Amino acid sequence: RVPTDGVIVAGEARIDESMITGESKPVSKTAGDPVTGATVLLKGGCVMRATQVGADTVLSQIAAMVARAQATKAPVQLADKIARYFVPAVMIIAIWTFAIWRSLGPAPQLAHALVTAVSVLIIACPCALGLATPLSVTVSLGLGATNGVLVTSAKALEQARRIGTVVFDKTGTITRGVVDAAADWDKPSYEQDTVKEGSREAIAALRARGIRTVMLSGD
Repeated sequence: RVPTDGVIVAGEARIDESMITGESKPVSKTAGDPVTGATVLLKGGCVMRATQVGADTVLSQIAAMVARAQATKAPVQLADKIARYFVPAVMIIAIWTFAIWRSLGPAPQLAHALVTAVSVLIIACPCALGLATPLSVTVSLGLGATNGVLVTSAKALEQARRIGTVVFDKTGTITRGVVDAAADWDKPSYEQDTVKEGSREAIAALRARGIRTVMLSGD
């Protein structure tokens, strides 16, 4: 793996940059060309000069973006506003419950008062209300990142339900990404670059939901 972001100063190499660009075909790199940390050198050898290290690398910035997205709040997350008033109200009711049972309840009055007050707190506690949405957002963003889907914020995740068009790259996304060695600019050929398994079903599933699909290819 390329150790960090930098520039090649000598040598030649073919590097798999699919983790960053999504392009499955290896890219040829020579002196003066930039390289990205964590991409894979498949063939050749080179000397590089580091230009970005640590938190400044592309990979670190992607990880930081995911972390920032997980810390954002979705517009649907109203729990904080509700809890601002709900929690003090529950506390007051619990105190009233304790006082009433302590004064008017059956013996042992203190034990009954404690049990009823704690029961009010447990039953009325808005834990599920406060944790459900942020937990769902955190898990969703993390799961998406492990599958190569980067979401910039919880708001974007919530608005994903309104997506009406999905744009696909072709090579390595819809197709297997195998280039025909016999093809040239005058006679392009995609005989070797066949449709990837699952692509047809994925597009059919989107279209069944009323989502328009577009193939936008650099070819």
